[in-house]
Amino acid sequence: MKKKVNFMCTAFRDGFQSVYGARVFTKDFMPAVAAAKEAGINHFEAGGGARFQSLYFYTNEDAFAMMDEFRRVAGDDADLQTLSRGVNVVGLDSQPRDVIDLHAKLFKKHGISTIRNFDALNDVNNLIDSGKSIVDAGLRHEVVVTMMSLPPNTEGAHDPDFYEATLKQIMDAGIEFQSVCFKDASGTSTPAYVYETIKRARKLLGKDMNLVFHTHDTAGVSIQQYVSAIEAGANQVDLSMSPVSGGTCQPDIITMWHALRHTDYDLGIDIKKIREAEAVFRDCMKDYIIPPEAMTVSPEIPFSPLPGGALTANTQMLRDNNMMDKFPAIVEAMAETVAKGGFGTSVTPVSQFYFQQAFNNVMFGPWKKIAEGYGKMVLGYFGKTPVEPDAEVVKICAEQMKMEPTTKKVVDINDADPKKGVKVAKEMLEKEGLPLTDENIFIAASCKEKGILYLTGKAQVNGIYKVDREEEAAKKKGEYTVTVNGKAYGVKLTKNSAMVNGNEYPLNVAFGIDENAIETTKDTAGSAPVASDASAAASHEAVSVYAPMPGLILRLDVKEGQQVKKNQVLLIMEAMKMENEIYAPCDGVVTKIAVSQGQQMQSDDELLVIS
Repeated sequence: MKKKVNFMCTAFRDGFQSVYGARVFTKDFMPAVAAAKEAGINHFEAGGGARFQSLYFYTNEDAFAMMDEFRRVAGDDADLQTLSRGVNVVGLDSQPRDVIDLHAKLFKKHGISTIRNFDALNDVNNLIDSGKSIVDAGLRHEVVVTMMSLPPNTEGAHDPDFYEATLKQIMDAGIEFQSVCFKDASGTSTPAYVYETIKRARKLLGKDMNLVFHTHDTAGVSIQQYVSAIEAGANQVDLSMSPVSGGTCQPDIITMWHALRHTDYDLGIDIKKIREAEAVFRDCMKDYIIPPEAMTVSPEIPFSPLPGGALTANTQMLRDNNMMDKFPAIVEAMAETVAKGGFGTSVTPVSQFYFQQAFNNVMFGPWKKIAEGYGKMVLGYFGKTPVEPDAEVVKICAEQMKMEPTTKKVVDINDADPKKGVKVAKEMLEKEGLPLTDENIFIAASCKEKGILYLTGKAQVNGIYKVDREEEAAKKKGEYTVTVNGKAYGVKLTKNSAMVNGNEYPLNVAFGIDENAIETTKDTAGSAPVASDASAAASHEAVSVYAPMPGLILRLDVKEGQQVKKNQVLLIMEAMKMENEIYAPCDGVVTKIAVSQGQQMQSDDELLVIS
């Protein structure tokens, strides 16, 4: 008789995060949840991780309403699981105990039955309070040891000895749990290390404990990892469904079913029904654009362990800001940020910190601008890193951030922080006249200004990459409406001609600008407008402040008519999940504010004017 291998379907959380940067509308995928349920799947990842903040940041939806709908569709008997980042719960920043406790209570209230709870640094202190809140709320607690592989010729943690020691620390800390997961978000752990780690874990935990292995296919070894884990004693793996399987995602259910054929193991599925469910899912997602890097198995990932779940979240942000050309250089630079950052596992939020610092190193020069999250991590404000960070980098972070290194417990630091907690969240809501519900309090605490934008109705749908069917049809026909200097023209393009307002003209398109060819048209085309004397004079009396990079206007700190001093903070722009302060270039009076909170800007857009 074959031994059944259990699995959780991650398509509707990790799959969305890995492929679409977590930006998917609830109504679009619920029919696929129903189809998966009909196919016999009863264990789903239904939220948490990036699928909490992303609903408020991008789809302009309520994550609690999404979880309620998931429970309704999946049914009362389904095991619905979410992902929590230890003391960070479902955000990039860490939280005090009252917010950690509220997280567990609210997720229980909104239909969740299991929470997978991890710490990217494998600092067990960060799992104690979060784990207690999960258990006290009546939820099933799946505690996690996070894994990755270090680049060749690099040493420091991330071997079976380290993972075994971490598991022993969890057990010695008295943390109550009902399941243990070994989570490799980058998919880089070698199958040999996976086998040895799971083998030791099974020996420590006994034969009855639910033991899970989780990975991504980004580095191309996921199936071998899973088979190694199963043979070593794991009784559950995480699997996804097409079109969000393979590449940056988990392996597909069908792929794993095939890998286990003619072995002693079986997933216990009706493969015909699974294929039918995947067909429904593909139809649901047909309008969503899949970034090419999301489906790519990259041989470079072991050298710069960018996790599947965060890879497209970052590339989508680069696309939002027209900076995708920087991606290869950022990935290359990430290896150094990992090596000098103390070898925290490349999983959110630490993977974001690595990427943000690599982004800054590319954009501003190596270590010239420290990303807040990265700086706090190496200084100890997110917990103890597996190995000591680079001493010179620690010094740079301390100097730039004006913070001293710490060894205090993260929750103790946060409990004493006057800018964090339920009380602060309530004050944010009261300032805007918003109801003080538990849900609103948690949204404000975990999403801050962007959560308030959502709750006040100022947020907008943004960053959703879907096929525009009307645009595609127009392109196929070659038909466009082109407006030049305020006048509209109906243009139909063919291979050798352009029909403009019903008149046909010969057409030839060449790459680049041929200065010799266009020389004869310059006189009739007109020249660039010249500023009038009045506007030229005004330019000497007023200074425009422009966006230094694409980003979202997160907060305005000045008003029109306000006197400002040189180097005073004018506003905060968010780019790549980092807050960037925009300073006054001179003394003067703010005579014009050209932006509003929540507005997306491009590089060199005018922000305000100082006279």
